[in-house]
Amino acid sequence: VVHQDHELLAVDKPSGLLSVPGKGPHLADCLLSRIQAEYPRALLVHRLDRDTSGIMIFALSAHAQRHLGLQFEKRQIGKVYVAEVDGHLEGRGTIDAPLIVDWPNRPKQKICAETGRQAVTEWRAKKSGETTRVELRPQTGRSHQLRVHMESIGHPILGDPFYGSDATQKARSRLMLHAWKLRFRHPDGGAHVEFRAKLPF
Repeated sequence: VVHQDHELLAVDKPSGLLSVPGKGPHLADCLLSRIQAEYPRALLVHRLDRDTSGIMIFALSAHAQRHLGLQFEKRQIGKVYVAEVDGHLEGRGTIDAPLIVDWPNRPKQKICAETGRQAVTEWRAKKSGETTRVELRPQTGRSHQLRVHMESIGHPILGDPFYGSDATQKARSRLMLHAWKLRFRHPDGGAHVEFRAKLPF
């Protein structure tokens, strides 16, 4: 737990842990059930992929859940991720590429100009060598958005089991993607707050 008050919890989720239960008893262990064991009133607001680590917020009241949920829906939440990607990348840019489920290969997603839903990611290179540390700011919240977008420009996220080459998938023992910062309006009073989860890589 990174922060706790009367309306919300901010938690640092480890890589490899589901946000919510999957199908079947073998996928019952998840962050939501662990949190609710300690905080029975906790309510889900959003999710992170199992392989992604970092900051997640949970509501502690129905009012907070509605308030925070609307901010996510209206894209009023400031999200900053950090990733390590393959190859040398410099500068900054915006990826605007619509996404849709790749049905034969679920849960993978793919870019599709005809039927995809709008997906926009801003990126900025931070430290560059044979690999590059990038700051990613998704403007939309599509499934696997950052992973597909970075692969689409030739710089897949290292350790990604779904996207990239055999070499980039095996280059790290975990997906090198971390939800670093969340900025939003607090459900009690509307003041802007920001929470961070320490970088694990």
